[in-house]
Amino acid sequence: MNGAESADGDPGSSATFAPLRKPVFRSIWLATQVSSLGWLMQTVAISWLMATVSTSDLMVALVPASSTLPAFVLSVFVGAIADNFNRRKVMFAGRCIMAVASAMLTASVALGFVDPWMILGFSFLIACGGALNDPAWQASVGDIVDRRDVPAAVTLLSVGFNTVRTVGPALGGIVVASFGLVTALAVTTLTYLVPLATIWRCKWKVRSSPLPREPMSTAIYDGLRFTAMSLEIETAIARGTLFGLAGIAILALLPLIVRDQLGGGPLAYGALMAGFGTGAVFAGVSNGVFRRRLSQERLMTLACIACAACSLSLALTSSIAVAAIALALGGAGWVIAWSGVGVSVQLASPRWVVGRTISIYYALIDGGIAAGSWLWGTVAQNHSLAWALEGSAVALLLVAAAGVLFPVRERHESEPDPLEQFNAPAVALNLKPRSGPIVVKVEYLIPAENVDAFLDLMRERRHVHSRVGARQWTLQRNLQRPLEWTETFHTPTWTDYLRLNHRLTTEDRQLGEKVLLLHEGELPPQVTLLIERPTGPARKAEDSTRYVPNR
Repeated sequence: MNGAESADGDPGSSATFAPLRKPVFRSIWLATQVSSLGWLMQTVAISWLMATVSTSDLMVALVPASSTLPAFVLSVFVGAIADNFNRRKVMFAGRCIMAVASAMLTASVALGFVDPWMILGFSFLIACGGALNDPAWQASVGDIVDRRDVPAAVTLLSVGFNTVRTVGPALGGIVVASFGLVTALAVTTLTYLVPLATIWRCKWKVRSSPLPREPMSTAIYDGLRFTAMSLEIETAIARGTLFGLAGIAILALLPLIVRDQLGGGPLAYGALMAGFGTGAVFAGVSNGVFRRRLSQERLMTLACIACAACSLSLALTSSIAVAAIALALGGAGWVIAWSGVGVSVQLASPRWVVGRTISIYYALIDGGIAAGSWLWGTVAQNHSLAWALEGSAVALLLVAAAGVLFPVRERHESEPDPLEQFNAPAVALNLKPRSGPIVVKVEYLIPAENVDAFLDLMRERRHVHSRVGARQWTLQRNLQRPLEWTETFHTPTWTDYLRLNHRLTTEDRQLGEKVLLLHEGELPPQVTLLIERPTGPARKAEDSTRYVPNR
């Protein structure tokens, strides 16, 4: 599912294959496709292994849940790690976990230690490595390629994964049927070593911040706050979560459909997965054409309808050929839906927070997918496969209708990156990085005829400052001198105040210039910096500040 994102096909965007001119991106991208091929083979092997060792429909449906749940549980933390630490090292650590867990699973199966909960456990551990790697890799794209090539690079991530999807499941089925589960799992482990070696070999420049690393709690808070205050990201996450919840029944129940309804084996399962991947590749390659002709919300609606038609067809057919055609339609809808919501998140996120927004996005949509796997597996076990698939079709149609309330927003340009140019004002106290809380007051003189325009701009200014770190933002008017207005906000520490100003973009600074035009007076608005001091008998040593006279 993480490979289902595609980039905007706007005519102004760079050529789809332009990022491949960058050797580092090309090497890691190719290595990722090898790893994705192994992961798809492993998906077939694990799903079929579970279907043969367990008679519980719920346990079979929990296999995809075990591979998505780590992203839900860990992503908010690994996103902060991706934005605070060396992303190359984070990627390497994630790939190490995947390789080690896969090797342990292979050894366990080879030695005959096979248990349903053990299978889910190793699947979960492999997914933990992926959850650590994916946000760092997605966030690194903007570090490796030029800014104008970022949408094209994201497109290649989608096209690459969905191209591999056309052969991976079928190849997995052939390997399982011809050579056995142990061979399939061993080959997968080897494929995980390819990106591990590539990341070790490749290095790329990352723009460093002059400020110290954020504490994890602050980084997580800022990421959650930015995400919650971005309407585009919020809407994309909501629709993606609902779509994953409703649509995962197609993939989660497919082993049961093959075994119980179609009477097939590993080859049939692999062939049907290949049909799903073929439709996904077609949609990924054609996505630019679709986006030029239709709005993203219209594409999301059509994607939901396509997946609903796929789910309903699977519920009614007993023919492998018909199921393959239905799955091709479902695969096309799957990638079109994820392309819209995924690119909305990518393009609405500046570089300083992109790892966190991507990880929060994955956390919630993968949480929806995990919940959907459990939901439809429970329905299939307690009622029937047909009931579960028909219920999924109805739910997908409701997701399509939800566009009336919160449509997916379109964006044709990336969120501007921060200027990262700010000269700290001189202060008379010897402040430490952790000194605080800091209170910022900006005093304006606004004539009566400018008040309405001033309030409109200040509402926007509140949004801008709050999403980059300002807290307790308020605007006051002097009751005795009505021309005087005071903007006030807090930051936890002096470093957070500096970080806030480093995050402001050119567009944000232009907003400040518009406010300045409404200010009346010979001098610019007066900015006052204060520090809150405890008044209790005990004070921490780290809160102390020393007066340094100006000379």
